[in-house]
Amino acid sequence: MTLPNIDFNWLAVIAAAASAFLLGGIWYGPLFKKAWCREAGVDPDSAPRHPARIFAIAFVCSLLSALIFTILLPTGANAADGFGVGFVVGLFFVAMSFGINYAFAQRSLKLWMIDSGYHILQFILYGVILGAWR
Repeated sequence: MTLPNIDFNWLAVIAAAASAFLLGGIWYGPLFKKAWCREAGVDPDSAPRHPARIFAIAFVCSLLSALIFTILLPTGANAADGFGVGFVVGLFFVAMSFGINYAFAQRSLKLWMIDSGYHILQFILYGVILGAWR
């Protein structure tokens, strides 16, 4: 099997990955922190044990998902196309996968909606940034 020649913009990939952090800071901060902590069983006033490690892992995961997203985005896609592809990936791949896991883990619908909503918007941002910056 021969892999196609892959051409992408590293700055766009890094910007897309960084957008996940900006969105996460807003989403899991002022918008849904109290509700998410309550539903996830997390004390909102406790600090994570290893915040640097957590953020490093989160950034690497965001970077890898943005990289693969840009590789899979159709050639010639623009911001509007990226929006559509990001919405589909976020809703039908990520949110539905979370739905399966959350159903078996007996997590609340509210927690699923908060976490899924973040990832739907995350992939929409990826699509818009990566589609616009081709």
